[in-house]
Amino acid sequence: MKSIRSLLLIGLLQVAAATTAFAADGLAQIKSAGVIKIGTEGTYAPFSFHDASGQLTGFDVEIGREIAKRLGVKPEFIEGKWDGLIAGLDVNRYDAVINEVAITDARKVKYDFSDPYIVSHPALIVRADNTSIKSFDDLKGKKSANTLTSNFGKLAAARGAEVVPVQGFNESIDLLTSGRVDATVNDSLSFLDFKKHKPDAKVKIAAIDNGADSDHSAVLIRKGNPELKAAIDKALQDMKADGTYAKISDKYFGKDVSQ
Repeated sequence: MKSIRSLLLIGLLQVAAATTAFAADGLAQIKSAGVIKIGTEGTYAPFSFHDASGQLTGFDVEIGREIAKRLGVKPEFIEGKWDGLIAGLDVNRYDAVINEVAITDARKVKYDFSDPYIVSHPALIVRADNTSIKSFDDLKGKKSANTLTSNFGKLAAARGAEVVPVQGFNESIDLLTSGRVDATVNDSLSFLDFKKHKPDAKVKIAAIDNGADSDHSAVLIRKGNPELKAAIDKALQDMKADGTYAKISDKYFGKDVSQ
C-alpha cells in the first residue's frame, strides 16, 4: 500500500500538471468562453479611444475585433492606464493586450508576441515657435513629457532629457502647448492623426528617427500559449491577404502601417 506521503505527492503532481495544461491552453479557454478579453487604453488616439458618441473605437480596437471574429469569439475590451496595462496579463485580467505594444527584448523574456502588425517611428515634437530643438541630441537638459515605461520615454531619457511623467499622448501635448515641457518624443502616427483633427495646433515635428529606434508592435499574450499565438498570427495574415488590414489602416492613417 502506498504511503500517505506518496499519495499526497502524486496528487500534487497531478494538480500541477492539470494546472499547467489548463494555463497553457489559452485558445481552448477563449473558445470555450466564447470571448477574448483584450486589454487596451481607450485614451490613445488613433489606436484606442472613445468617439464623440462615447463608443470605443480606433485602429487597434478594429484589429482586435477582426482577430476575435476570425477566432470565432466575441471581443471584450477592458480599459486601463498604460503604466499598468501590461501587468494586467500577469493577473489574468485579460487574454491579450492590443494597444500598439512595441516588441522589446525585455518584454519577450516574460511575454509572447504575435507577428508584428504595425511599424512606427519616434517623432520629436515641439511647439511651433521652437527654434532651439532641431534634433534628438538637442533634448539634453530639456524637459520631455512621456509615460515612464514607454520606449519613447526611455529614448528621451537616453538623449539626456528630464522625463516629466504623463498618462498618455494627449497629456503630453497639453503640457507642451502650455509651456510646462520643452518637447515630447512620441509616435509619429499619433501625431499625424492629432494634426488631422487639430490642424491649427501650435506644435510641429522637429525630427523623426527612422533607424533602430523604430518600433515593431504586436499583440501581447502570456507565455506558454502556442496555440493562441498561432491562431492570432493566422488571423493577422488572413486580414492582410484579403485586404481587411489595408482597409482599416487606410481609414486611420491613409497608408499601410505594417511597413
